[in-house]
Amino acid sequence: MTEYAILCEKASAAKNFASALGGTSGEFEGHSYKIVHSHGHLMAFVDPKEQVPDDKAAQYRSWKLEHLPWQVADFSWEKQPIMAKNPRTGRKKSTKSDLTEIKKNVKDCDALVIATDVDPSGEGELLAWEIINAIKWRKPVKRLYFADEEARSIQAGFRDIKPISSQQSDGDYLKSDARSKWDFLSMQLTRIATTVTKQAGYPVKVVREGRLKSLMVRHVHEQATLVKNYKRKAFYEVKFQDNAKHVFARQFKDDETAAKWRHAVKADAATEMAQYHNSAITNVKTARRHSAPPKLLDLSNLASILAPKGYNAKEVLSTYQKMYEAKIVSYPRTDDSKISMAQFYQLLPLVPAIARVVNVDQSLLTHRKPRFTHVTTGSVDHGANRPGEKVPPTLAGLSKYGKSGPAIYSVVAKNYLAMLGEDYQFDHVTAELADYPSFKTAFNVPVALNYKLIFDSSRQISDVDETQGEAQGQLGQTAAPFIFEGANKKPVRPTMKWLMNYLQHYNIGTGATRVSTLSQITAGTTALMKERRGALSLTDTGTISAILTEGTIISSTNATKRLMTLMDQVGSFKLHPDELLTTATQTVTHDLPIMVKNADKLKASLGEPEKLVKHYPKKAKTGGQTSTGKEVSFNQVWGGHRFTTQEVADLLAGKEVQFQIKTKRGKPMAVHGKLAQQTYRGHKFWGFKPADDVFQRRTKSRRKAR
Repeated sequence: MTEYAILCEKASAAKNFASALGGTSGEFEGHSYKIVHSHGHLMAFVDPKEQVPDDKAAQYRSWKLEHLPWQVADFSWEKQPIMAKNPRTGRKKSTKSDLTEIKKNVKDCDALVIATDVDPSGEGELLAWEIINAIKWRKPVKRLYFADEEARSIQAGFRDIKPISSQQSDGDYLKSDARSKWDFLSMQLTRIATTVTKQAGYPVKVVREGRLKSLMVRHVHEQATLVKNYKRKAFYEVKFQDNAKHVFARQFKDDETAAKWRHAVKADAATEMAQYHNSAITNVKTARRHSAPPKLLDLSNLASILAPKGYNAKEVLSTYQKMYEAKIVSYPRTDDSKISMAQFYQLLPLVPAIARVVNVDQSLLTHRKPRFTHVTTGSVDHGANRPGEKVPPTLAGLSKYGKSGPAIYSVVAKNYLAMLGEDYQFDHVTAELADYPSFKTAFNVPVALNYKLIFDSSRQISDVDETQGEAQGQLGQTAAPFIFEGANKKPVRPTMKWLMNYLQHYNIGTGATRVSTLSQITAGTTALMKERRGALSLTDTGTISAILTEGTIISSTNATKRLMTLMDQVGSFKLHPDELLTTATQTVTHDLPIMVKNADKLKASLGEPEKLVKHYPKKAKTGGQTSTGKEVSFNQVWGGHRFTTQEVADLLAGKEVQFQIKTKRGKPMAVHGKLAQQTYRGHKFWGFKPADDVFQRRTKSRRKAR
């Protein structure tokens, strides 16, 4: 008998465990083990209609609003193996075979050890218990906790494997299970949104609603509306300026106070300015100040920085995960904002190598003591995002993990190295006018940039376009009055930085959760948003979603934050899971009539439904009788070439035709082929089919050119 069956989340993790423990099976420090692995989630909830009593199946199959909200007590919460379709081959494969393989491999083990990812959301725990239940495991269950997949962390976790008395005593499982059930129940909101939209006549496939996605979409819509409706209102204000262009102005505590000194008409400002004369500058004070490096970045901040470079959320998330599995960066789904003392000293010897890879001057890395702003003496689960203990030889080589690989490592490494730089030092200068002391100025004079020469993440993640207020020279002796033309502040356009900063400010979700959700709602034919180099905009479906969720719980910032707090309470045994699920019913009950009413607003924002229907120009057709006597029709234009009457006759007769077309790059290309019956996405059609060697020749010519 083998003592431990160690269950990893995926094949890559199993490989790292095997490397750390000495093989896929064997003995480590007196304990025999065998490593098995999943491929992510292997089980999923069956359809709602299959979870309820037979006499209610029709009700739960229906999308009619009269059958909502669902009754939680009706659900069996039954799960089944996932049937997944391979996007490349189109073949379907059930995870049942994976479960069978795991069951066979662990049957001779004394205990099953959960070694899935230690995720703040508890997802790894849920994934493992789904498998444990599916294979009907009845022997002891234990847990191996690890900070990352470095050998040291895995070995430390193995030495401290902890028993789990029961599934219901596993807080991480309870939290994740309750969350997954809540999300399943939120399917009702998608049914409501889709149904009322179709009833209004708008051609949608599905309008997805959910716990975080609805908040994101609604918030982007509100900001985009502010930008769209912005009207510039100029004002004129008297200020002073010295010959070094330092501006002296009154300080306003609020807009009401400012309005007293901001004139709508320039002539009124000129009348006020006539009351002033040039004044000497006095009460000049200089204070030496310093600021520490900004905190370590979470995954949402990292993705925000990389978005303007053309790397979308899905790309960053996928590439970072692969780099983590290769031990080049730390665990991506961390909820930690600091690293532990041990983690700090583990990376310290690698600093010179890391600095060389990202081209950072090592003479700047002189602060080798832990900063309390970045390093904690307490415990952490994984530690904040940082470089891994495997330092790549070059940045360019990281592109094998994904096109964003070099950029990811460069930002993560420089951000980490910045905390080893000394504080930024500057002189803060203040002054006022001798004759008009209410007019003041303040600016900073850089003394030593220090960490800013390495990396300044605060500027990188800021979504506000502001100058740094640094001096352009020393103060002059006097300042003269002038009329400053200003305007009401223009709302910032919704960007990934802006959205992630908002969610981070309200502490909604982990960095990885934010990025993952954004990745989901910006992909596919049912996308709610579009993201282009960090700029966010809504699709027509996203606009529909935003309009329908105005005033709802599902799109509320406070409600979303509260819901996540309740989920945490389930994990800490302070709230029973059933109590959490009642909030799903409450949400649907509250939001249903609001969404129905909001459907009346769609026309005002989107126009008539007909405007959203995509009308594709019909392609010119030709045809006739083939040599076999079959009547066919086919496109008269192929690749920009319009078949002549003679060519159509030749094609129908089964003859080969030849012609020239231009590629997308404008280069001439010779084509030859015949008329043939073909299949596209399961549909048969007649059309011109180029000979097999047409594109083969082109591929060969490209290779030669290279």
